[in-house]
Amino acid sequence: MSKKFILRFVGGCLAVFGLGHAQVQAQNEAVLRLGVIGLVHDHVHWVFNRENRDIQVVGIVETNQAAIAKYKSRYGLADSLFFDSYDALMREVQPEAVSAFNETDEHLEVVEYFAPLRIPIMVEKPMATNYEDAKKMMELSKLYEVPLLVNYETSWYKSTYETKRMVEAEVLGNITKLVFNTGHMGPKEIGCSPEFLEWLTDPIRNGGGALMDFGCYGANLATWLLGGEEPLRVTAIAQRVKPLVYPKVDDETTIILEYPQKQVVIQASWNWSFHRKDMEVYGTKGATYALDAERMNWLDYDSGLMKAHIPQEITPFEKDPFRMLLEVVRGRLIMDEDSLYGVRNNLKVVKILELAKRSSEQGRTVNWEEM
Repeated sequence: MSKKFILRFVGGCLAVFGLGHAQVQAQNEAVLRLGVIGLVHDHVHWVFNRENRDIQVVGIVETNQAAIAKYKSRYGLADSLFFDSYDALMREVQPEAVSAFNETDEHLEVVEYFAPLRIPIMVEKPMATNYEDAKKMMELSKLYEVPLLVNYETSWYKSTYETKRMVEAEVLGNITKLVFNTGHMGPKEIGCSPEFLEWLTDPIRNGGGALMDFGCYGANLATWLLGGEEPLRVTAIAQRVKPLVYPKVDDETTIILEYPQKQVVIQASWNWSFHRKDMEVYGTKGATYALDAERMNWLDYDSGLMKAHIPQEITPFEKDPFRMLLEVVRGRLIMDEDSLYGVRNNLKVVKILELAKRSSEQGRTVNWEEM
């Protein structure tokens, strides 16, 4: 075999190797190695039911044996995926990001561990059970310059982004009132898992009942739609319509946020007769009604006609929180702190919720500056 042929052969191998390496690198860039923290929040099914293959669950931290057995059986998860501590997860698999599906009052613990390691974090809504925890989480995110996202189902809705577009384009005129109706028949009534119910109906671990579980949606959306504006006053009525079912927490809550020239009404309930996450936005020129993720109605005051309104398409990462997390981790998307997922928005959300709890407990309107 000639020397010339050998050099050509080696060069060809190197070229093929280089191409293969580039392909592997591109594949790695396209897939996010995700650590899952907790299986006791039923929203974790979203991770395992995704059709897109841009997320790879490389490890799960959970000690609840009932939850572990359930998810192993349902999704065919290998024993090697499970760890009993954050240390073990990091030592064995080094995830690129983590998504928390544990109790809300443990969100701070997750951030305290992973933020110093510069591991991006996404937690389920709301950000925290109280304002002090939320402040610490935001401070840690800033100190270590690590992304912290808060995930809400309504952040994936076409109608959410279309409403924002209409508000910013002043199609509705000056905004005068926003109404949010969120909730369902109740977590027990709809069949939430025992592991989820155990802490969702606990006033410490969840921070409250329907007020926290569904009041956060309206607070998050209102803060975003109003460009981060803070209310002047917060008034709330929290009731236990079903005390035998939910003896420790509220199941029916109405929150009113007062602004200089507008009002926000948040009706959060575990007593609706159907599942709902809808919003109404009223302005001086017209009103829009977002019925669900895609269906909207539009009322033009001049014509007096109510008609269906088709929202514009949104990007893949706007439709999917895990794709959003991937884009943020890869540096292709910089998380706006005032966005639906952002820490500054969600700090205000937790403050609204805490003031609402104070208002309902004390039977009075609470000023924003009281906290």
